Amino acid sequence: MSAKIMSLSEEPVPIGETGEIWVKGPHVCAGYLNNPTATENMMTPDGFLKTGDIGYQNEDGDFYITDRLKELIKYKGLQVAPAELEGILVSHEKVADACVLGVYDESRATEIPRAYVVKTASASEIVDSALEKEIQEWITPKVANHKQLRGGIRFTDVIPKSASGKILRRIVRDRMRADEKKEVAKSKL
Repeated sequence: MSAKIMSLSEEPVPIGETGEIWVKGPHVCAGYLNNPTATENMMTPDGFLKTGDIGYQNEDGDFYITDRLKELIKYKGLQVAPAELEGILVSHEKVADACVLGVYDESRATEIPRAYVVKTASASEIVDSALEKEIQEWITPKVANHKQLRGGIRFTDVIPKSASGKILRRIVRDRMRADEKKEVAKSKL
């Protein structure tokens, strides 16, 4: 099998940098049955399959998958991997679980990262605004400027997950949209 890491502009990226993982080999599917358009979007002319997985290769040649392409947040043309931010957030002593989604910000004309956080039992009595401020101050020096939680932090009781532990982002996104509609309705009263 051959594999390589490619940028969104379909250029190879240096070792250690993230991009989409492309693979090629006798075990790789030839495409989608009866769907030439999907096959054309997934396969390169030289036979590489665009996996949709985001990852990087280390100096030893090992590949690491860090996220999915369709889940990346595009902030002013830069990529933000939700899984990276989630991993950092759950290392905070008052965060039990987290999910990061991209929300569109009209004033910036781009997506921005927003975190949905489950408090630990020991943090359950802390006022949301105070804990949001604490987490924002804590995470700011840990991430690059384009990865800042400009969409804020919302607190929730649970992050929905599949039986295998994968975050069900669609459900979180649906809840987010419902909450936004409620906020808009309240502001009109």
